[in-house]
Amino acid sequence: MTEILQYIPGNGILHRLNPVTKVVIVVLIVAMSVLTPSVLFLAGLILVIAFGASVSGMHREISKQIPFLILLGVFLLLVTTLTIQGGTTYFTLIPASVPVIGGMLQVTESGIGLGLLFTCRFIVMILSFHLFIVTTKPSELVTGLLAFHMPVDYILMFLIALRFIPSLQLEAMRIHEAQLSRGYNPGTGVIGKVKSLRPIMIPLMANSLAKTQVLGLTLDMRGYRSKKTLPFHELEFHHNDGFALIFISLVVIAYFVHHFG
Repeated sequence: MTEILQYIPGNGILHRLNPVTKVVIVVLIVAMSVLTPSVLFLAGLILVIAFGASVSGMHREISKQIPFLILLGVFLLLVTTLTIQGGTTYFTLIPASVPVIGGMLQVTESGIGLGLLFTCRFIVMILSFHLFIVTTKPSELVTGLLAFHMPVDYILMFLIALRFIPSLQLEAMRIHEAQLSRGYNPGTGVIGKVKSLRPIMIPLMANSLAKTQVLGLTLDMRGYRSKKTLPFHELEFHHNDGFALIFISLVVIAYFVHHFG
């Protein structure tokens, strides 16, 4: 089973970039995705991310996120369509001929527009962050964040959170396999999957709390609370970093031209 949000060794363009360059690129992409009201521009950002993943040999890793992104898109479209009313009404989910509640749950232009906007926005943020994590070593990630003078406490919490996600994933898989080896069979289909979560979540939460205690003791034993200065590695920039910054600058220029030109 492939662990999620974990560094994948490689020699692609994104792997060779300086972590500071990658942080700048991700921040700019996320900022543009949040600020833009244009679905067309968000689609362009998705193509930019797909291009970066392709030239770095990470297209398979990105393609694994497609089922999740489809579910996310359907959920956001459904929620916004049912809650946002405005503009032209295309049709109603409940026909007008139905007594009392007929004509409710209208599918409007504003609902679909906001649904597409939110979907594309979340896709850009998820893909850019995921691509950044899987192509950056944890040590380089620390170095890049320290370059922006971020507090060490925040960096530590960020890395621990990233490390806990795959740890919980593997732990849940082990618990599930242990339950199956003992003959536990909640059934098949959606109902069976929902029933199988209960005997997994309780021991998973208990093990997670135990790990937090061990982690706290480990930090104390290594003198983290002494607030010693962490060693700062020298940052080296190469030609690839210059090309990447020029490319993202062109994307930023395209953003201003598209919105204010």
